[in-house]
Amino acid sequence: MFQSLGRYILLLQLSFRKPEKFSVYWREVMVEMVSVGIGSLGIISIISLFIGAATTIQVAFQLSSPLVPRSIAGSISRDSNILEFSPTISSLVLAGRVGSSFASQIGTMRVTEQIDALEIMGVNAPGYLISPKIIAGITMVPMLVIISIMLGITGGYIACFVTGAISPADYIMGVNDGFDGLTIRVALVKATVFGFLIASICSYQGFYTSGGALEVGQSATKGVVFSCVWILFADLMITSLML
Repeated sequence: MFQSLGRYILLLQLSFRKPEKFSVYWREVMVEMVSVGIGSLGIISIISLFIGAATTIQVAFQLSSPLVPRSIAGSISRDSNILEFSPTISSLVLAGRVGSSFASQIGTMRVTEQIDALEIMGVNAPGYLISPKIIAGITMVPMLVIISIMLGITGGYIACFVTGAISPADYIMGVNDGFDGLTIRVALVKATVFGFLIASICSYQGFYTSGGALEVGQSATKGVVFSCVWILFADLMITSLML
């Protein structure tokens, strides 16, 4: 465990050394941002809409007492989406989609000796391959989470309009009532940390792949599993510290 932690820290240190040619690194960062952000927008949008709709319907069902104002369903749905569903579930989905791609891409380059060729040419392989992915992760994951929050709330409104669980006016009243900006800050901190964990852990697993195609698949699996576990642990820690 300590050996893996040491290699992980040293790899991060190498990843953020001064680049040999900034324009090349900048182009790689843009490519990774498009891959992480635009490439994941569809799945994040679908998940957010359905989770927001399902959460609102379930909350309205559980708070069916006449003593509880119907608008409270909007407040609970809003805070649940902002604090937990959008940052955490979106990041777990991104770990499967983006993280496995990072690990398999770098792992394939390792087993086909492309990384060795970069190092022979004097290129800082961790900086060229990993730092653009980490920068894209900590930049684009918070943006995806913001979109997920908006779509989750929109999904709740659509559910109210279609199912009639509560009236759309009561839902909007609940969404606007008692809003605390701290919840947005917590969500953005979570998203930034989760983006870093996904990119760094999966890249680490791919960078130290050895063997062939079977080991590349195993590295991708390990990257997704470990990043999901650390996302859940970081979620607990950030929630405890900030709330």
